Amino acid sequence: MAHTVTRLTRFNMTSLALGLAFLYLPIVILVIYSFNASRLVTVWGGWSLRWYREFFNDRAMLDAAWMSLSVGAVSATLATLLGTLAAVGLARGERFRGRALFSGMLYSPLVMPEVISGLSLLLLFVALNAERGFWTVTIAHTTLTMCFVTVVVQSRLTVLDRSLEEAAMDLGCDPVRAFLLVTLPLIVPAIVAGWMLAFTLSLDDVVIASFTTGPGSATLPIRIYSEVRLGVKPEINAICTLVIALIAVIIVVASFASKLSSARGESAAPL
Repeated sequence: MAHTVTRLTRFNMTSLALGLAFLYLPIVILVIYSFNASRLVTVWGGWSLRWYREFFNDRAMLDAAWMSLSVGAVSATLATLLGTLAAVGLARGERFRGRALFSGMLYSPLVMPEVISGLSLLLLFVALNAERGFWTVTIAHTTLTMCFVTVVVQSRLTVLDRSLEEAAMDLGCDPVRAFLLVTLPLIVPAIVAGWMLAFTLSLDDVVIASFTTGPGSATLPIRIYSEVRLGVKPEINAICTLVIALIAVIIVVASFASKLSSARGESAAPL
């Protein structure tokens, strides 16, 4: 069977460059202007760390940033646990009754508008007489992101060779131990990717958080949105640059950890 080799033509290189510029040029400009000494965001006044100092002296913005990071970490962890269990149930239980209904209900947040999800959760919390704050936002974000984790982990489980797990059970492992020793190390990259996706979605959310948050528990996107309505301050550029740096560090660390765990799992699988 012949393989077609595609040349990297000038048109392809130009298209690639334009696509990357469209995606990343606004981010590059934002990072550069976060070091702008001028109070006007559209006028360059030289290099300065002034707005980073302003951010670290802004108590309200720091509280909102800590709120977002806490909600993101907790909700991503809960969504990863629940989403992984749901993915295992869907991938390993092909014939259980109600599978179609379960998968439909699980994946419905993927296509449902966030306004509807946020309003539904708000009505639920009001009916339960729950005080809105950290935990209501965390539960809402877990509900939103769990389906994304399920999709990522299930796609990995679908292509995984089940004979490895069956071989472990033939050698004396029970199903739970075979899953923990063989399957789990092989799907760790998908689990880590699901966690990162859930954390990013939680950090980015404005709509659902605005419905489920309460007094004194505003997240960073809500705080930034309220500030931007009155005009973009250079401090916002500094905050966004720090968020970009944080996400980049998390991606690098998580990618290294997932590759290391996957390598260990693949080396141990034949045993």
